[in-house]
Amino acid sequence: MAGKDELGRRGEDLAARYLEDAGYRVVARNWRCARGEIDIIASMADTLIFVEVKTRSGLAFGHPFEAITEAKLARLRGLAARWCAEQHPQAKRIRLDAIAVVAPRNGPPSVEHLLGVF
Repeated sequence: MAGKDELGRRGEDLAARYLEDAGYRVVARNWRCARGEIDIIASMADTLIFVEVKTRSGLAFGHPFEAITEAKLARLRGLAARWCAEQHPQAKRIRLDAIAVVAPRNGPPSVEHLLGVF
């Protein structure tokens, strides 16, 4: 389990760096409440972006995006609404994104970003 957690943390670090390099401002990471966790909350211009990050070490078990189900997106929508209500009730525009990280042990990682996944 520790290896999976370490891979997940590495993927989230790579995703946050990717977003920052692309001009986003990371507002929060790993925000938790009783209903779940939001991996990354970022902003750009007047939009808050709630990001689900999925990381794999390879593609043997499918692409990371395949692990993002409709149920996971529905939960992310609910978590985003709760975060906005608690932290930023004046938010006018929000977006849900997904980032897939493939981080092989031997080789450079790749990062893919899907905007507006719902």
